[in-house]
Amino acid sequence: MIVSRRTLLRTLAAGGGGAIAGVGGHGYFWGRHQLTVTRATLKVSGLPAALAGLRIGLLTDVHRSIWVSHEDVAHAVSTLMAERPDLIVLGGDYVSWGTQDHTYVGPSAEALAPLAAPHGVFAVLGNHDDDHFVPAALGKIGVQVLKDARTRLTIRHEAIDLVGIRFWTKRPADVAAVARDAAPMSMLLAHDPRRLVVLSGHTHGGQVVLPLVGAVAAHKFPIVAGSGRQDRTTIFVSKGIGTVYVPVRVNCPPEVAVLTLQP
Repeated sequence: MIVSRRTLLRTLAAGGGGAIAGVGGHGYFWGRHQLTVTRATLKVSGLPAALAGLRIGLLTDVHRSIWVSHEDVAHAVSTLMAERPDLIVLGGDYVSWGTQDHTYVGPSAEALAPLAAPHGVFAVLGNHDDDHFVPAALGKIGVQVLKDARTRLTIRHEAIDLVGIRFWTKRPADVAAVARDAAPMSMLLAHDPRRLVVLSGHTHGGQVVLPLVGAVAAHKFPIVAGSGRQDRTTIFVSKGIGTVYVPVRVNCPPEVAVLTLQP
């Protein structure tokens, strides 16, 4: 039997469409709910010996919405709490742009409310967060939001400064102004990893990671997910727990991270 070129192309197109639909369906019904725990050791230059072994919990990119349920967030929260970190950092994007009526701001904070750690829970804002309603909601549950601000902790008799940068604070001079006179042991927290910070999110790890192609939506970032170094600065970027734009995760499961500091 002779198969025409047109018939062959139609068959290939149908097969490709079916494959895409299958991958998308898997990412929607299964992939975006398969929460993982990433445990990583971060080598920190000049880390005081007393802080070796300090464990930091990182939870970011909640994106509470019609697609990210209370159960999804609550599961991430209980999973992180089971790890018993010494300190917890929230990396921004607690809701999504499509919820500018603030419908999900309160529910997002409510789902995060059980978070607690011996040295506190701290947060920065992402590009989907406003400057008023989200910080107010987080403040009500005891989370300290660092909006271009820093706070000093004393842990095991050592001073640590947490420096929190808003997503919209991008000029190096503005970042430097917040970090000026910070303690020698400092952690810069920002939603966008293009600041080359210590703890970050924003990329979702790419959210959809295709074979050969890689993380389609995250090529512009220096690090899409995981840890890296530049000179004496260590960075960790989390894949986050929610989704945005399309409620699908492919080869990129949601995660909470537990980071152990070592010299």
